[in-house]
Amino acid sequence: MAKAARAPGDLIDDFALHGGRIDIARAAFPQVTHWTDLSTGIAPWPYPVADSQGSTERLPDPAELAALEAAAAAHFSAEPSHVVAVPGSDLALRLLGAMLAGDTASKRSAVVSPGYSGHVAMWGGNTITPCSADALVAMAQTHDTLILARPNNPDGLVADRTQLEVAASLLAARGGHLIVDEAFADANTDDGLAGCDWPGLIVLRSFGKFFGLAGLRLGFVIAPPAIGDRLRALIGDWPISGPALATGLAAYCDHGWHRTQRARLTEASRRLADLLANHGITIAARTAFFVLVSVDRRDGLFVHLAQAGVLTRPFAYAPGWLRIGLPRDEDDWTKLGNALTLWRTR
Repeated sequence: MAKAARAPGDLIDDFALHGGRIDIARAAFPQVTHWTDLSTGIAPWPYPVADSQGSTERLPDPAELAALEAAAAAHFSAEPSHVVAVPGSDLALRLLGAMLAGDTASKRSAVVSPGYSGHVAMWGGNTITPCSADALVAMAQTHDTLILARPNNPDGLVADRTQLEVAASLLAARGGHLIVDEAFADANTDDGLAGCDWPGLIVLRSFGKFFGLAGLRLGFVIAPPAIGDRLRALIGDWPISGPALATGLAAYCDHGWHRTQRARLTEASRRLADLLANHGITIAARTAFFVLVSVDRRDGLFVHLAQAGVLTRPFAYAPGWLRIGLPRDEDDWTKLGNALTLWRTR
């Protein structure tokens, strides 16, 4: 007896936690032979991975780790002593959650919503308070930690810098912390917070999103030395692989490539927004890395695109939202455009 087809809405939860779930997509849509993955916010043009065969045959060199952190610090306009390289910013979030939670009876954490699911998961099931981005100062007066992404994922909101500084001061006065996830900040060098020396401020930076190498698992925490020292003790003497060290150091020093990547991101984001708008799809927000759309028949559009081999990202908490990343090449642009044309004419 043939297995009954699943309704579009039944599929959403499978894809609503994280992007990049090609494994689930292959199982749900077995007829698709080639996927164009637009479900993440990762830049589709990767930095060349360094030729680092020798680095896999020995333990990572502490001097190379220090050099990487110094190069990253220069890129972030931060003090090198405040920068800690970690094997991915998502792991860093969870370690920080374990470090800062302390006595759950007295520690209160607020998380800006909507936002990245890892900002809730980092607290290991402890109770958190969801809040809006316009309530930062109020939440800082009654909570011990406050976390948000800037720009936010998925709505692209850039929280007000002045309010964040006030919130950081209020939190620090009680020994608390403001945690700002700047995973998507590398496309704009003018407004990052990693170089701010505010009391109680902890900033996370992702390497993989801007440099298109999410699988390399490299990120950074920029924090006061007291926090940085505790984090180093947790991750041990060799937290970063040799290939990640070599590639990261080369990438942060390649300023010409940074300019090229930023131009590509800006142009592709604009082109994607225009393409979607030309097909009658409402743009809810966008960053240099993705476009968020609002669609009445969101579930149907998600399934339609998936059946055409284009994977996007739905959100369980927002039934009309679909996040669409940047196509890599003209074949991907053509596939997306053709699928949207067919959707509009159905």
